[in-house]
Amino acid sequence: MEDRIIRTEYSDIMQKSFIDYAMSVIVARALPDIRDGLKPVQRRTLYDMYELGIRYDRPYRKSARIVGDTMGKYHPHGDSSIYDCLVVMTQDFKKIVPLVDGHGNFGNIEGDGAAAMRYTEARLSKLTQENFLEDLDKNVVDFVPNFDETEREPSVLPVKIPNFLINGSEGIAVGMATSTPPHNLAEVIDAEIAYIQNDSLTTKDLMKYIKGPDFPTGGVVINKDELLNIYETGTGKIRIRGKVETEKGKNGHINLVITEIPYTMIGMGIGKFMADVAELAEKKITNDIIDISNQSSKEGIRIVIELKKDTDVDNFTNLLYKKTKLEDTFGVNMLAIDNGRPETMSLKDIMRACADFQFEIATRKYTTLLKKEQEKKEIQEGLIKACNVIDLVIEVLRGSKDRAMAKNCLVNGVTDGINFKSRESKAMAAQLLFTEVQADAILEMRLYKLIGLELEALIKDHEQTVANIYRYEDILESHESMSMVIQDELGKIKKEYQAKRKTVIDNRENAVYEEKPVEEIDVAFIMDRFGYAKTIDATTYERNKETIQAEFKYSFVMKNTGKICLFTSAGNLHTIKAMDLPQGKMRDKGVPIDNVSNYNASDETVILVASQSELNLYRLIFTTKSSMMKTVDGGEFDVSKRTVAATKLTDGDELVNVEVLKEQKTVILRTEDGYFLRFPVDTIPEKKKTAVGVRGMRLGKNDFVRDVYYLNDLEEKTVEHNNKKLELAHLKITSRDTKGTKVRI
Repeated sequence: MEDRIIRTEYSDIMQKSFIDYAMSVIVARALPDIRDGLKPVQRRTLYDMYELGIRYDRPYRKSARIVGDTMGKYHPHGDSSIYDCLVVMTQDFKKIVPLVDGHGNFGNIEGDGAAAMRYTEARLSKLTQENFLEDLDKNVVDFVPNFDETEREPSVLPVKIPNFLINGSEGIAVGMATSTPPHNLAEVIDAEIAYIQNDSLTTKDLMKYIKGPDFPTGGVVINKDELLNIYETGTGKIRIRGKVETEKGKNGHINLVITEIPYTMIGMGIGKFMADVAELAEKKITNDIIDISNQSSKEGIRIVIELKKDTDVDNFTNLLYKKTKLEDTFGVNMLAIDNGRPETMSLKDIMRACADFQFEIATRKYTTLLKKEQEKKEIQEGLIKACNVIDLVIEVLRGSKDRAMAKNCLVNGVTDGINFKSRESKAMAAQLLFTEVQADAILEMRLYKLIGLELEALIKDHEQTVANIYRYEDILESHESMSMVIQDELGKIKKEYQAKRKTVIDNRENAVYEEKPVEEIDVAFIMDRFGYAKTIDATTYERNKETIQAEFKYSFVMKNTGKICLFTSAGNLHTIKAMDLPQGKMRDKGVPIDNVSNYNASDETVILVASQSELNLYRLIFTTKSSMMKTVDGGEFDVSKRTVAATKLTDGDELVNVEVLKEQKTVILRTEDGYFLRFPVDTIPEKKKTAVGVRGMRLGKNDFVRDVYYLNDLEEKTVEHNNKKLELAHLKITSRDTKGTKVRI
């Protein structure tokens, strides 16, 4: 066959291919169907368990068996997705009504994962078996070929309850995501019954039954007034808080006990919450915390925070709401597949879709049952008629040469070839005229059916069949009758599976935390040459000042409410709150400075460390490697951001020196090639921190400023140069922006 070259626009092909891919992910993987509230992987897993006979009243089967069979028959997308789905359907802390009964380690609320599938076992829950899968044999839903067309699977399960709302759903597709909170089963069923009775009900009317979400973890929804808009639009944010109680602790302390957590904290969120609470104490945001412990067990959540005696509990609780995930938001986007299309649905839309589906499966169910009852009625009437003329029927059977001859006589009255005892029998046989179905039933009838009691039972069964036909026809012909049947069924499900609401729905004020004023005291900041920093008591510093200045690279006294400023070679200014540093003893190690700031030791070097309060009183002199210099008012560095640019650098340049200008009179620049230049400090102009500055010294090719020194009047300072001592005060004072002198000693 000759190759065919199709010329087309590349962008058109890409667009079509991406749309096809996106719709495949949306419909076949990520989003639930509004009718049964299940994603394809959930639907296939439950159906496979049903097919394998893993029922709620039978023994558990290995999860690996379920996963392997589901993957081989229906869901060829990897075992991990199927097992993850199976695990979630067993977890009562994620599903308000678990669909699978798990046996073994299926993970816990604190984020520990499930055991491998070869260790765990599962079976269908009773609710799932009776209300998700029970009517599959009654032609209530369409069956479609599986991925390789070797099996058939239901396109949707005949779920009798609005599962999309009850268990909620989360999924990320291409360009869209679904996030529906779980709801109380009894409330949802009540709302569904109310809608079936009156489909003109508004979302506001339906919310008289559905108060709001009902999370398996409990908690408190605090924005009740916003829920109506969320359920009318299908989108919004639900604010939830954990449940907090107080108890008397040891030694008069107060125990704050968290007994319920926000739904969003499931998993590693509990560990993160405890770390956040510990951080509040470490950063001295609060001094009320003595200890925190997780005492959760099978009985439920119990996180205990031990507080000091005089703690303002309400204020501290508000702090937890503000600074931790004890108060969080659940983003709602009730997106589902409706009539083959992804739609964001309101509460009424969901009720409408679920009610329509109930009527659809009820219609198909009772149509199938009616057909079966009509077939049964035909057979029963034939058997009763045959019993009334049993002698004649036996005469036909005995006189026939084969089954076909006997059946032809029973159905069509053809008596040719059949031996009868009399002409009367032959004439009567010609008038039997059974249907083909009745004739087959008569030919297969056993002799015990001729017993009197059996005949009576047959007549009673026929009466029941006639009553069933009348009932099914009434259900199919009367919308009101079908509506009553659906409502009765929903009522029975509610009665058997209803549970008390776990989540409180309320309006609560925003958490307001009033910070206690910090007592302002003097502390000493000290930092060694390895970058470990801390603060110590100011009196301790004064007593050991000479030792500290000898052992530590930077040290100064400041207020505990102040900030430390780090100027680096990259031209950055990093600020650190003194309260973010640990306060300890002189011999304590401290913390690495890059742990409490944005400073990165691998990319930059610390040039100067000073307190912000000191900088506000003076100017600073900046000197770069390329000899650019300027003075800047220290007030410009009183910033709120943790990191800002302290100066402007040209490409390839870096800061060599930053000095606080106090009583210095002259500055000496020293280059790598051994040139020295001494000139007055007051010849350096004052600029803004965003300026590059002016040239301090003319440099030779490939030469650069290596060191910067400052002198006061009559001050002597010695540096080592060419392995000899050089008195800087002996250098001649010249002008800025000259080459300087090469010193040879």
